[in-house]
Amino acid sequence: MSQEALIKKHIQAEYIKCAKDPVHFMKKYVKIQHPQRGTLPFHLYPFQEAVLKIFQKNQEENKYNIVNKSRQLGISTLPSEFSLWLMLFHHDKNILVLATKQSTAKNLVTKVRFAYQALPSWLKLETPENNVLTLRLSNGSQIKAASKASDAGRSEAASLLIMDEAAFIDNIGEVWTAAQQTLATGGSAIALSTPNGTGNWFHKTWVEAQEDASSKFVPIELPWNLHPERDQSWRDEQDKILGPKQAAQECDCSFLASGNSVVDLELLEWYSQTTQEDPLEKRGMGGNLWLWEYPDYTKDYVVVADVARGDGTDYSTFHVIEIESNTQVGEFKAQPSTKDFGNILVGIATEYNNALLVVENANVGWAAIQQIIDRGYPNLYYSPKTEADSAQSYLEKWERDNLVPGFTTSARTRPLIVGKLEAYVREKSLTIRSKRLLEELKVFIWKNGKAQAQSGYNDDLVMAIGIAMYIRDTSLKFRQQGLELTRAALGNIRKNSDYSQGGVYNVNKAKNNPYNMETKNGMEDLRWLL
Repeated sequence: MSQEALIKKHIQAEYIKCAKDPVHFMKKYVKIQHPQRGTLPFHLYPFQEAVLKIFQKNQEENKYNIVNKSRQLGISTLPSEFSLWLMLFHHDKNILVLATKQSTAKNLVTKVRFAYQALPSWLKLETPENNVLTLRLSNGSQIKAASKASDAGRSEAASLLIMDEAAFIDNIGEVWTAAQQTLATGGSAIALSTPNGTGNWFHKTWVEAQEDASSKFVPIELPWNLHPERDQSWRDEQDKILGPKQAAQECDCSFLASGNSVVDLELLEWYSQTTQEDPLEKRGMGGNLWLWEYPDYTKDYVVVADVARGDGTDYSTFHVIEIESNTQVGEFKAQPSTKDFGNILVGIATEYNNALLVVENANVGWAAIQQIIDRGYPNLYYSPKTEADSAQSYLEKWERDNLVPGFTTSARTRPLIVGKLEAYVREKSLTIRSKRLLEELKVFIWKNGKAQAQSGYNDDLVMAIGIAMYIRDTSLKFRQQGLELTRAALGNIRKNSDYSQGGVYNVNKAKNNPYNMETKNGMEDLRWLL
């Protein structure tokens, strides 16, 4: 056999090995760019080989991969070189790359293009298209960097969809809904990321993949200690460089230590394990009113409510708080009409010893408040019309023009509400029993400098409990300063029979103690409300 024939036979054997085994192909023929060491052969670590084999198996079985990874493990490089193998040895493979921004997606395509250029000539094909966004081969296979827009790839049939840093793509749920349709004809997906808190698409998909055997996603967890060149001293150094919270996100695959949650997720996990419990009773249509304690007539309560906007995307909520221990004893979350919600509030507040009833008065909140006023509920919270009014002014001016029913959330008070809630939870000074509230807190994040729910979630229970903590803290502050401000005095305020003309007024004469009120049990001192 001639030398040329021997070479051709050897190349043919190598080609077959490469086509069958992506590990062999990468270790022997693929080159990568290392940030410190320059151009190097892609010598796979054992854990990278294992992941590559999972990618290959799931590609053949049309399953999806979700990879929860530490940074700097070479895992972002692995899907790019797997894509190159898929393109070279298969006809008409269409690979789409999505990332937090197009430049990140282009970077993965660049890795494919670099490795392709470094291949021996007998492995190369013609490239009808070769640019920063696309590499297309003459066998019909291609890789393309796509936008993260929700309609990305909608019109294309993908063989492999790669979503890099999936936990950080803002509209990843919409993106996945659109993009997975491209896999309907048979394809695989690789969603890889470091964690970014809980409640987002990446976290929910990860949990589902771990807990549900029928999930199409296969979970792959890759913490820092899989890398053979790293030891505990390296990990300890990351704590010093990044801080413990950031290092846990970057290195440990920790969802609880990651993200921009307003309340520390590990603290919320503590609440889930220690104070969360099933309610004693679930009342109403759909069991939307949860009760953990029935009224104790030796205790005092406050009911704090947030009224839904009415657009069908949020909920009307309230919490019943036992004042002395600051314990959650009741909670409601549903979408009743504003009139019905006002009636529900009157009912629950009356049941809990005529509790102080605090209702957020923004937008349609006024409709619920009006129903409470029309019902003549005696212990409705009133707030100042202007933030400039002093505490002392409430004791001296009991005219309608100085007070409005309900609690006003403003640009000034909202950050204070969030701050008080975070402090009470952090100091474990609030007993939270509701799983619903804890779930909302887990997805209550800082976004563009504002505390709000993650996209697709609600924060109605969070804002109601935040107002409760703000009211509590403010009242205690006024008492400590000797400024007998709000609810005890306001317990003596009544509505005129004609609301449009009357407003509020003091029913007691000046000679009377303003904190005493006639009740069915005789005179009652209302300073307990402070």
